This record gives sequence, C-alpha cells and structure tokens, in this order.
Amino acid sequence: MNAKKRSKYAYFYVTPFFIVFLIFSLFPILYSFVLSFCDMDVLSGKFTYIGLNNYKRMLESGYFFQSIGNTLLIWIMSIIPQLTIAFVLSLILSNRWFRGKFLLRNIYYFPNLVTPVTIGLLFGALFSYPGGAINNVISMLGLEAVDFQNNQMLARLVIAIAICWKNFGYNIIYFTAGINSISEEVMEAAEVDGANAWQRITKITIPLMRPILIYVMVTSIIGGLQMFDESKLVFTSVPGNATTTMVKYMYDSAFDRFQFGYGAAVAYGIFVIIAFFSLISLGVTGEKKDEYGKKKEGRRSK
Repeated sequence: MNAKKRSKYAYFYVTPFFIVFLIFSLFPILYSFVLSFCDMDVLSGKFTYIGLNNYKRMLESGYFFQSIGNTLLIWIMSIIPQLTIAFVLSLILSNRWFRGKFLLRNIYYFPNLVTPVTIGLLFGALFSYPGGAINNVISMLGLEAVDFQNNQMLARLVIAIAICWKNFGYNIIYFTAGINSISEEVMEAAEVDGANAWQRITKITIPLMRPILIYVMVTSIIGGLQMFDESKLVFTSVPGNATTTMVKYMYDSAFDRFQFGYGAAVAYGIFVIIAFFSLISLGVTGEKKDEYGKKKEGRRSK
C-alpha cells in the first residue's frame, strides 16, 4: 500500500473525531459567543441583538463579583488541605518499607471515581440539620446540633471538605509518580552526607518535583474555579448566597431564570477569569523554574 492510500485511510479514521468536535465543541462555543450579545425569547426562540448590554450588566452586578469571591474562598479552603494531605500521604506510600501501599492508593483514589452529584448528595445528608450523621455524632457527645446550612462560613467549609475528599486521591497519583521518578542514588547520597528527612524533602524532593507541582497547581486552579456540583447539591439554600460559585451563578441565570444571553456572557466572563489566574500561576512557576535552571547552569559552569 503506497503513501497516498495510507493517507486516505488516515483521514477516514480521524474524520469522526472532527465531526464530533465541530458539533459538540466548536459550534456551542461560537453559538454561545453570538448569544452573549443577544437577548433570547424562550418561547419563540427569537434573538434580539443588544450589543454589550449583557457584559455591562455582568460587570455592574454585585452578585457576579460575590460569586467570584465565594469561588476563590471555597477553593482556597479546599486546595490547601487537599495538596498537603496528598503530598504527605505520597511520601508515606513511596517508602519501600510501607506494606499495603497499592491497596491504599486504590482506596484513596476511589472518591475520584464517584460522580460529583453523588458526593454532593452524600455530604448534604451527612451535614443536614438536625438529623444528619455528623449532627448525630455531635449529639452523642452531649453537644448541641449545628445548623451548617444556615451558617455561611460553615456551609462553605463543608463544600470545601467535599471537594478536598473527592480530589486528594487524584493528586496522590501525580505526587507519587513524581517522588518515584527521583533517583534513589540521589537520596542515598544525601543521606550519606548527613541530610535528615526534612532536608531531603525540602532540598531534593520538592525541587525535583517542580514540573509535577506546576501541573497539579494549574489543573487545580482550572478545576477549582469551575466548581458547580457540590455548591448546588450539598445545600439547597444558604443565607446571602454564600455558596453560589461562578458556574452556579451562570447556571441559575441561564436555566433557572431563562436569561440565556446573560448566562452566555457570564460563561465568557468565567473563561476570562480562569485564563487570568492560570496565566498568573504559569508566570510565577515559570519564573521560579527559570531561576532554578540558572542556578543549575551556574553550578555546572563552576
């Protein structure tokens, strides 16, 4: 079979991907972009061009900026323990003397296989008032049941715990792979030189895991700013819309209030915000990476 025939067969096999991409990815993106400049009548499906009014309304809306603050706060409350627990457990599971690590890795990763809807309903039942499992334990200890749903900060904390529980096993896989990729000879040499466990972690493990840490941080930012299921399903209503995230605000605008044009504008606003924070994280980690590379080159030149 000559090269021309092989190329024809190649086009035949990749065509389904491009068809699916055009119909279910590219077309919705372009359609929502056009829709963001219009006002759509739900009953008739008629579009009315209104220019930048949807974007102007979004920038003037206090609820949108409140949703940004809620998203960032919940993300920070979830990402710090999430990465800390994942890194510590990865260090433990990477030790050669530790038995049963393969079983534990599967157990830790299991929450990531559970659907977000299930996790949202599960934590909603656990922290419900007054008969949730957590409140039952609190009552058994002789304490008063806690109404998590009607406390803004506690409601955010519960959602952060749900997100942390779901994702820390996913990060363990990357951290464990990064730790295992470090040469044992390097660690043994450091141990012979008198470096203790803390020094080996801070001076060798973390610097050599920098690419993995950058990847996990960027993906955590992108995923964290898109949180939706937990904020919608854990608690049905929280005072002051304290758990309304950016994506939930977009969903409520488009599918609860049927303001599809405004919802599309909010979606593009979310895209800009995620891109902004992603570029910042890449810039910061990139600068640190360049500094680390320059230090290595300086050592080699010496």
